[in-house]
Amino acid sequence: MSVAAQEARLGRGTIGAVPNLPELAPLTAAVRRRALTPWGLAVVGVVALLIGALATTYRAPSRAELDGLESAVFAQSAQLAQLREQLAISERQGERLLTVQRLSTRHKLPADLAAAIYDAAMAEGLRPELAFRLVKIESGFRRSAVSAAGAIGLTQLRPSTAQWVDPTVTRPMLFDTGTNLRIGFRYLSILLNQYAGNERLALLAYNRGPGRVAELLATGTNPANGYARRILATN
Repeated sequence: MSVAAQEARLGRGTIGAVPNLPELAPLTAAVRRRALTPWGLAVVGVVALLIGALATTYRAPSRAELDGLESAVFAQSAQLAQLREQLAISERQGERLLTVQRLSTRHKLPADLAAAIYDAAMAEGLRPELAFRLVKIESGFRRSAVSAAGAIGLTQLRPSTAQWVDPTVTRPMLFDTGTNLRIGFRYLSILLNQYAGNERLALLAYNRGPGRVAELLATGTNPANGYARRILATN
């Protein structure tokens, strides 16, 4: 039977706007038998109920409901970002504890001194390994060390150099662990920037003075005196 004849039989009229529709294939006897089984009838009934429920209950969400959904999604995104930040902080704290413990054990230092060196190095953008090596060579990790040339404390800073870095620093302040590490590591960080990250030249300038290193380089002389090699080779 053609589509037009089927629609006429169902009382729907013809579909004149859609020409040349193919004829529907008749149901086979096997399909009819499966559809008339209790299982087939049950499936058809469930599908019909679902279609009816969807047709009667669905409605487009209101503007207020969409705004509420958008707010909920935004809140969930903010919470997720906060959780990620907390995780990153926890990872950094874990890395700090492990590194401080390792360096404290390696150099046989009290945990508070190892933590102070690590934190000061990170604050000034230095590699913790480099910072520990510098303090070891300069002062042997002695807070009260004073050299014959008048260099003071853990990083062996001269008061004139310290005041060049921070004019508010006085000589007595250089015996304070936090102040000495902060100024000494900041000075080395300045030298690293001056020498484009070259640790060997920055260390030589720290030891011999930037002016002397610049003078030797200008004359084509190697400024090496063994200081940088000692620090970079120290475990």
